[in-house]
Amino acid sequence: MKTTVRLLYIFLFLAFGTLSYAQDIDVTGKVTSATDGSALPGASVLIKGTTTGVPTDAEGNFAIKVPSGQAILVFSMIGMTPQEITVGTQTVINVGLQEDAKALSEVVVVGYGTQRKLDVTGSVVQIKGEDISKQPSMNAVSGLQGKVAGVQINNSGKPGEAPQIRIRGVGTAYGSANPLYVVDGVWFDDISFLNSGDIESMNILKDASSQSIYGVRAANGVVLITTKKGKSGQAVVNYDGFVGFQKVTNQIKMANANEYATMVNELSRINGKEDVLDPSQFGEGTDWYHQILRNALVTNHQVSVSGGGEKSTYNFSLGYLDQNGVVEKNNFKRYTARLQSDFQVLKNLKVGYTATGSFSKSKDEAGGIFRQLYAAGPVVPVYYDDGTYGDPTDYNLGDGNNFNPQVTIDFFNQNTKKTLLTGNAYAELNLFKGLTFKTSLGGRYSQDETRAYVREYVATFKQRNTTSQLTFTRPQARYWIFENTLTYTKEFGDHSLTALLGQSAQRDQSYKLTASALNVPYSSEGDLYLTLGNTDGRNVVDEGDLGTYASYFGRVNYSFGDRYLLNASLRADGSSKFFEGGNAWGYFPSVGAGWVISNEGFMKSQTVFDNLKLRGSWGKIGNASVPSNLSTLTVATGGGLAAIFGGQLNTGASINTIIPPTTVWERGVGTDFGIEAGFLKSRLTIELDYYVKKTERAIFDIPVLTSIGTESGRIVGNQATFQNKGFEFALSWRDDIGDDLSYSIGFNGGINDNKVLSVTSGANPIYDGGVGLTSGALATRTVVGDPIGSFYGFVVDGIFQTQDEIKNSAQSNAKPGDFRYRDISGTNGTPDGAITGLDRQVIGNPNPKFTYGINTNWNYKNFDLMLDFQGVSGVDIYNANLGWRYGNENFTKDYFDNRWHGEGTSNTYPSANIGGGQNYMPNTFFVQSGSYFRVRNAQLGFTLPQTVSEKMKIRKLRLYANAQNALNFFKYKGLSPEVRANENKPTQAGIDANVYPLSATYNFGINVTF
Repeated sequence: MKTTVRLLYIFLFLAFGTLSYAQDIDVTGKVTSATDGSALPGASVLIKGTTTGVPTDAEGNFAIKVPSGQAILVFSMIGMTPQEITVGTQTVINVGLQEDAKALSEVVVVGYGTQRKLDVTGSVVQIKGEDISKQPSMNAVSGLQGKVAGVQINNSGKPGEAPQIRIRGVGTAYGSANPLYVVDGVWFDDISFLNSGDIESMNILKDASSQSIYGVRAANGVVLITTKKGKSGQAVVNYDGFVGFQKVTNQIKMANANEYATMVNELSRINGKEDVLDPSQFGEGTDWYHQILRNALVTNHQVSVSGGGEKSTYNFSLGYLDQNGVVEKNNFKRYTARLQSDFQVLKNLKVGYTATGSFSKSKDEAGGIFRQLYAAGPVVPVYYDDGTYGDPTDYNLGDGNNFNPQVTIDFFNQNTKKTLLTGNAYAELNLFKGLTFKTSLGGRYSQDETRAYVREYVATFKQRNTTSQLTFTRPQARYWIFENTLTYTKEFGDHSLTALLGQSAQRDQSYKLTASALNVPYSSEGDLYLTLGNTDGRNVVDEGDLGTYASYFGRVNYSFGDRYLLNASLRADGSSKFFEGGNAWGYFPSVGAGWVISNEGFMKSQTVFDNLKLRGSWGKIGNASVPSNLSTLTVATGGGLAAIFGGQLNTGASINTIIPPTTVWERGVGTDFGIEAGFLKSRLTIELDYYVKKTERAIFDIPVLTSIGTESGRIVGNQATFQNKGFEFALSWRDDIGDDLSYSIGFNGGINDNKVLSVTSGANPIYDGGVGLTSGALATRTVVGDPIGSFYGFVVDGIFQTQDEIKNSAQSNAKPGDFRYRDISGTNGTPDGAITGLDRQVIGNPNPKFTYGINTNWNYKNFDLMLDFQGVSGVDIYNANLGWRYGNENFTKDYFDNRWHGEGTSNTYPSANIGGGQNYMPNTFFVQSGSYFRVRNAQLGFTLPQTVSEKMKIRKLRLYANAQNALNFFKYKGLSPEVRANENKPTQAGIDANVYPLSATYNFGINVTF
């Protein structure tokens, strides 16, 4: 640690550079807009010929020391024409900057370059890094929630777990459905290693035209991330940190001990047995959620240093995150370090690099703990009076409720460590005017390590272990990407041309070692190694995967008079994952066009539009996020398999996979039409988009009977074509009221319709969604005409009240209190007198119909207020918790209050026998609305006045208080309607089988710049 501190001191010493001892003059002033006189915060005031400069404050004021003599100050700002003023003997200089007609205040990052927002023909949205880091989110992607139209983000309350992001619906049905993240030229599936404070901007490519330049990996959208770079000038030191706590919101209230005992007896009587418990012996009992869950501390700190001279710049940062989980003992710690530098080696040669390191360690939560908290019997105490654990067996609760959650927590021991190193180095050479060659080499190395240990213990009759076991898992990944591009830019008259040619090569290799050993002795110090266990029974499995890619791409951007825009690109990708039958290569073209109507001559005299632009685009994209060797036959061997050859007994082998026909590229085809407009001096801006995104030859993982020769029970291959079609809008209003108050209000929304267009196997549906369901019942169906993973089951028409009612029904085996299902399987939907699988129908859609966000910012003098709202509507959740029962699991208080417990007591909720008979089968009772509206973020900040900051020898000091997800409004009966899908299985989306709950976060933070 001391060595690290010394190195940091040395780094800071070198960074600050030499000091000037010349006599200085104090110059103050204000920078405003020459058009309307408004202050220009963030404008640059630089002493010409030096690296010394300051930015203007929130009111446009500045103060700078300049050397005596003929010093010249350069005033500049993006979108404004720079102005130079000789200081002479002046001590007060006020400047009005003119708008630059050729400059656009917003420049967005696109594939392999940047463009003015004016020139973009696709759907690209940029979020500034300051808008992301201002929110105290543990993952940068979370900061996008509710801010971008058509982008759905589902968070998890689990510490260290990445949010799930979907851009314009589900683009992939098998393999990773996450977008491609490109961070400073390196490709990632996840950016959990990245500190929000290191991000300069995030640019979301939403349409196929803008995505196709990344062909092979663009099927689920692309997020381009540019990290912060150093700027010429004095060294700037910044600290950003917050501390607070997280608390589970909308916690489910379960039946207490007395109510639970009543329900257990009712269930026992329904099944023809005697009462199990005497309710009069119990009161409130144990609230297991209250026992195990906690308010969790979270803190985050980051220090950065940036600066540079005329020939080089640098940016260095260190970060630390410590997040407790809401479950006892669950904790996540992350350490990050990042160093970035650019060097102007020659007049026409620039080189640079970015290196990032991330290390995290976690104490994991016990698997299934939320299932236990939901189901545990409240009649069981945590401990008996003698200090031993409360035992469910003592209460005859049966196998369905044989756990004490405190035992699970106390004896669970699993720790995970993750190390990631990533970097990118580049060289940029200006061959001659307008022609630039850039080469870059990037890569990443990651290694995870998980040690799961089960010690010998006896806690209750069922919760015990007689043989200790240590399981060790070490995944490792190595990836590199090498890219070369030639970019030619030429302006002649009204014509502007940019042409790009590029080549890329990638190699992505992964390993995974899993080993276990028995009888490893327990160590309170945590030193657990496989060699300490027995050699007998030791097991080692070594796995791996390799994917290689070769790519060639090109793009042409053309603009005439800033009015007519044309964009065309083509990428060819070859992948080792699709080598069979000449299918290794895929080709991904795109074209986009735009018309800036507001720049036409006939629009000069109008005063309605400040800008008006029409654009349209079309493109193809691909998906290679699937396992390698899909068409390779694999076999299983083992002692249970035998073959006799020549009278000799030999170890046998069995085919354990079904080989699909040759698997080809999954291809996406997208069309987008958009309108962009600005009104009232661009205070009001509107952006509208209509899109159609079709996924052709989609790869699905289809469940099949294991009896036909597949060990996994799955067959993978090109099975269907599906489509996402929708409409997006984004409205923003910005204005100032007087000199002290400014504000902005933004509203965005996206409507998406998902539909399966065709299935390769004809009309045969694809069934899935067995998570959390008993008896192998599948809750989702994917079929032509319906959305992917639609909930599929019986329609509940009420509750059987009497045995006589059952006799005259289609469910002769039912009991009073059971669901009464709708009989629709006869001719033309008429009843046929029997409830069978043919009576099932679509009963819900897990794909959101409408996502939206409202974002507001208010600034009054030195105070600022941020209020963000976010919501989802038109989506369903399958609450599998309710019917996932094997015996005497607990019930919710809502269920207890509304259950059927005698004739006429309820016609909506069944009896305590919800897990018996046909009641557990997927049906409309379990499907609930997943719509919600929440106050996503509320933050009040105060920035110290500039005069006070100067006296304290600091540039800026801001304090804030923040509440995230504090207010949530929904009707769903579970912990949270924000239910994440199985990461690689959209056909299992929307099934709640006791997810890790989302929490509200309350914290205080500080940002200080020196």
